[in-house]
Amino acid sequence: MTGDSVFFSRVLTETTLTFHIIYATLGVGVPLMIMIAQWIGIKKNDQYYILLARRWTRGFVITVAVGVVTGTAIGLQLSLLWPNFMVLAGNVIALPLFMETFAFFFEAIFLGIYLYTWDRFENQKKHLLLLIPVAIGASFSAVFITIVNSFMNAPQGFDIINGQLANVNPITAMFNPAMPTKVAHVVVTAYMTSAFVLASIAAFRLATGSKHVYHKKALLLTMKLGLVFSIATAIIGDFSGKYLAEYQPEKLAAAEWHFETSSEAPLLMYGILDENNEVKYAIEIPFALSILAHWWPSAVVTGLDQFPPDEIPPLYIHYLFDTMVTIGIGLLLLSLIYWFGVKRGWSFVHSKLFLWFAVLSGPLAMIAIEAGWWLAEVGRQPWILRGIMRTADAATTNPNVDLMLVLFSILYIILGIGTIIVMIRMFKRNPIEKELADREIEKGGMLK
Repeated sequence: MTGDSVFFSRVLTETTLTFHIIYATLGVGVPLMIMIAQWIGIKKNDQYYILLARRWTRGFVITVAVGVVTGTAIGLQLSLLWPNFMVLAGNVIALPLFMETFAFFFEAIFLGIYLYTWDRFENQKKHLLLLIPVAIGASFSAVFITIVNSFMNAPQGFDIINGQLANVNPITAMFNPAMPTKVAHVVVTAYMTSAFVLASIAAFRLATGSKHVYHKKALLLTMKLGLVFSIATAIIGDFSGKYLAEYQPEKLAAAEWHFETSSEAPLLMYGILDENNEVKYAIEIPFALSILAHWWPSAVVTGLDQFPPDEIPPLYIHYLFDTMVTIGIGLLLLSLIYWFGVKRGWSFVHSKLFLWFAVLSGPLAMIAIEAGWWLAEVGRQPWILRGIMRTADAATTNPNVDLMLVLFSILYIILGIGTIIVMIRMFKRNPIEKELADREIEKGGMLK
């Protein structure tokens, strides 16, 4: 029964995080997209960008509402499913959890004010100022919750006395070695994914027959932002590899199927493992793993042969790494081609085929986010607190976790379907053409 409780606790936590990360990612990234669109609209005196910000805000409010529910579920499950972990480390992670809650309330208060003060400022710059705390609060909410995850990967800032954490220094615990790369990667990928999700919506409208300039401007803006943040993601990903090589070499070795410590290590993409852990059909990039790990082609990379078998993460995380990297590179190339094609006047970037590729960018970016989080969490196994507490020792022994899994899964299905229905109805009842006409009447003049 204890083994079943551990299994179902892991499955329920993974299910909750998998669902929540969709709303959390959009909750972090979309406010920045809104702020940029409104700033450009004010700078260029272009009402299309102002309307972009306005319509994106309506959709954003829905994701925030659902994100509150799923975020609350995560907090509840921490205590119910992982009580031994909370007893051990609760006093360490309490500060960043509190700060995350504070950042959310800071965001929510200003979001409400921003939402209900449209057209109440003659000077739109004053209205834009209300959005700055929203974007800051959203980003710092991600920062503080990621710090908790960083601590689980690189715990520090305490002494262990009689099996308990003592002499805790929360600030030292928060600023652990994993924090810089993890926080940067989470925040920047949220910006990137949000840009591509919004781009996919604009591309869908254009691919299905709309010729409206509103959608063309939306697509150009979001693809530019997607390009910028996908480049930033690649750079931060490189630093993340170097962090893993130094502090979590078993995760890097498992993700790359690097079984034996060696120099001039190649990076393996794709492939399969046979029953003898022999790699077949993989693409080898010479020296790339040594460069990723230590900057230098001849550097020695620690292999799985240096770790006890019971401390090696599941080897299927290699496929998660491949998924994340492949999609990331694909999105970078897609946005680069679109941006360059628009500047050079290439007609094919406006073709239906290319637009449908752009439509796929949003779902693919979200899949990459999911693969990245699974890689981060599964790659830490068998530890919940690396080197200190194993996952199996942290879980509840309650036999009813399987029932909780069913109930929460039903809740997430309802929330997911409800989100889609509400979004579709909201924007179908307020098509862009109608809203542009209404605002022209309100403003008493032609739109630029």
